Amino acid sequence: MFRVQCPVLLAGVSLAALPLAVSAQSAPESDALDPIVVTATLGPKTVGESLSSVTVVDEEDIRRQQPTEFRELMESQPGVTVSQNGSFGKQTGVFMRGHASDATVLLVDGVRIRSATVGGPAWQFLPPQLVNRVEIVRGSRSSLYGADAVGGVIQAFTLPRSQGNRGWVEAGAGNFDSQQYGGGFSSVTDQTRVTIGANYFRTDGAPVIEGGDDKGYDNTSGVASASHTFDNGVSAGFSFLSAKGNTEYEGGEEDFRFQTAGANVEVPVTANWRTSFHVADSRDELEDFSAFSGVFNTRTRSSRIENWLTAGTHEFVLGAEYLVDKVESTTAYEESSRSNEAFFGQALLNFGRTDLHLSLRSDDNEAYGTEETWGAAVGYKLDAHHRVRANAGTSFKAPSFNDLYFPGFGNPDLEPEEATSYETGIEGRYTNWFWDVAVYQSDVEDLSLPTQNQATSVPEARLRGVELSTGWQQDGWHLKAVASAGDFEDKETGQQLARRAERSARLDLDKQVETWNFGTTVRAESHRYDDLFMIGRERIPGFVVWDLRASKVLSPGWRASLTVDNVLDNEYATAKRFDNTDFIAAGRTFMATVRYDFQQ
Repeated sequence: MFRVQCPVLLAGVSLAALPLAVSAQSAPESDALDPIVVTATLGPKTVGESLSSVTVVDEEDIRRQQPTEFRELMESQPGVTVSQNGSFGKQTGVFMRGHASDATVLLVDGVRIRSATVGGPAWQFLPPQLVNRVEIVRGSRSSLYGADAVGGVIQAFTLPRSQGNRGWVEAGAGNFDSQQYGGGFSSVTDQTRVTIGANYFRTDGAPVIEGGDDKGYDNTSGVASASHTFDNGVSAGFSFLSAKGNTEYEGGEEDFRFQTAGANVEVPVTANWRTSFHVADSRDELEDFSAFSGVFNTRTRSSRIENWLTAGTHEFVLGAEYLVDKVESTTAYEESSRSNEAFFGQALLNFGRTDLHLSLRSDDNEAYGTEETWGAAVGYKLDAHHRVRANAGTSFKAPSFNDLYFPGFGNPDLEPEEATSYETGIEGRYTNWFWDVAVYQSDVEDLSLPTQNQATSVPEARLRGVELSTGWQQDGWHLKAVASAGDFEDKETGQQLARRAERSARLDLDKQVETWNFGTTVRAESHRYDDLFMIGRERIPGFVVWDLRASKVLSPGWRASLTVDNVLDNEYATAKRFDNTDFIAAGRTFMATVRYDFQQ
């Protein structure tokens, strides 16, 4: 049975209900806690109007938390479970609403990136120091984004948002001989946006297993982008992100490159019709130095056209996409490329208080055939503060090159994983408060599992759960609290799916006091299991982690910050090694930084 047993979830329910008691005191015109998002519907809508479950981590959140790894922004967010084979640049998996780690799409400034051989993105190599915003969209999105958008879509933005000329330089150091240096500049006017930035992070690292040696990591990264809108309304732009470095693990090390590049042109054809054309190139490159050394370089090129049509309060999108995956490897794959053609449409309809979203997509892949997916959502605004929503859709996850073509391992007849998902939700948004409750279920066929040294799948899985989130800001206080409870099971055996924690909660609390800012994050996750080759199922205990942070404005433009993660130095794990040893977290970690921001 599906039960909510974690005390922190009960606290989350109380936090979510609290705004109902104070809603009568809230001004109806405020939408400060209902930000604009673009990932859920391909275009700008508020979180409420998107009719989706969306979490936004904005620039203020990122600057306050000072993350050294991108996973820190995702951990214990609603419906999100992260597993990692040790700290500092080690292999990372993201499980959204219980779906497989490679069933969530990662976009960087609109460009999709993943390893075509493994199937999922290298989350661990995306530098958070160069990210200004993250949108986490939960639920089926294959009808908009195609393959792998089963659990949802996460998009990281590096583009500048604030008007004016701004620049920054930063330097930091911490234990494990960690060092971080960065700097950049942006210029934003009504018509032109330009940004450039660079960051360097290195650390001697910590042991990834009990009794092991320190495992280091270094990452040198940069971003660049520019866009301009001409007097005739035509706009053009490009974006680029690259990260390269080295990460050590138990038994070897890897050199990596994580890179995205995209260019777009948007043309207003008429007052009610605009067309955009986008081309992109993403690269996931890896050279392994171990007993199983080799090169695994994958490259994805895509072109996409979208036509946006408006008719009163209604919007329509018609588009097409062409994508090619290529693999260059020292391993002799039976095939080294595959192409995908897709056509898609979306209707965003508004009838007063009622919104209706419909989407349909057809993908034709030369490796695994044709897949049609659909999505439908309806929302009703009860009053100025409250909205209810319901949505449903189908999605699929493409088999990777390893699944299909790896010598002695792949199966070229493998079919895509398919899912049908449902969700209902209700939200309230006020002057200083917001809250959201969502209940969901996905029925999945041939769900893939992360195991050691073999590929396995679950013929039928049922994933269901509830997510609670709330936020409050007033008089220098910033609060975000979330809680999730799920039931992710193999329908045949009734067993909990591997590496997914079924209950989690997170609290972020910050207070501004004149030139000081003080903050804390508390995360709690329940136990999970890992399935090990030749050993079987092993239990991984749950954990609680407490982080602290403080910063002070020293003088105009200058700020000093200190973060202490895992204050109580708890030893915990989210995954196991093939020999049943835990991949352990780093323990207590601190980082002190000094940053100078200048603006014209």
